[in-house]
Amino acid sequence: MTGTETVSAAPVLSVVAPMFNEAGAAAALVDEIAAALAGVAHEVIIVDDASTDDTVAALREARAHWPQLRIVTHEVNAGQSRAIRTGVLAARAPVIVTLDGDGQNDPKDISALYAALMNGGDNLAMVAGERRGRQDSAAKKIASRAANAIRKWVLRDGAADTGCGLKVFRRDAFLALPYFDHMHRYLPALMAREGFEVAFHPVAHRARAHGRSKYTNLGRALVAIRDLMGVMWLAARARRPGTIREEP
Repeated sequence: MTGTETVSAAPVLSVVAPMFNEAGAAAALVDEIAAALAGVAHEVIIVDDASTDDTVAALREARAHWPQLRIVTHEVNAGQSRAIRTGVLAARAPVIVTLDGDGQNDPKDISALYAALMNGGDNLAMVAGERRGRQDSAAKKIASRAANAIRKWVLRDGAADTGCGLKVFRRDAFLALPYFDHMHRYLPALMAREGFEVAFHPVAHRARAHGRSKYTNLGRALVAIRDLMGVMWLAARARRPGTIREEP
């Protein structure tokens, strides 16, 4: 199926990937997404977070082959959570897929998460990937394991790997959540706060082939404590109204 055929129908799925200085990985990732979703009416929204390299130029070349690709740019670098929100706001489909722009998530896993969401019942709002066989440094894996254990114990969100960028969720559910920087790492807890169900699914993980990580263990740790306290406060202040209906 060609890109033109795929984009002709209204999309049922919007793939959102934030990128910052990923010129080496950009075109290949779009090719992989298109191949993984051949036969599915979809759009791909790459949100360039004010890259200083040739990421946007590489994406423009890719768009010549895949017209379902949309390129949205930030004038100022605003971080991963803001880029994801920008993409979700721009999306035309009712279901969103997010994945990291560095190519470490495998687009072949999208179909399984999407099927799990579609077959999971009306209150299931998100299926989150949990990486197996992580291809990161030992230091990063140890730090991530510790952070996830602390967050899971404090928030009781059932998530073992909120750092995995591959997630499938309902657009309207995401837009009902409170926005703040780094919120992408707390989506299971925030979904639960609004009364939505979340499921988890194992996914593959690949070594980074291009560029370098935008995060450091120390940088994550410094903001994680403040963010965790903020999410705890949000969870404690939630009040649910039960069933909402309009009187006839």
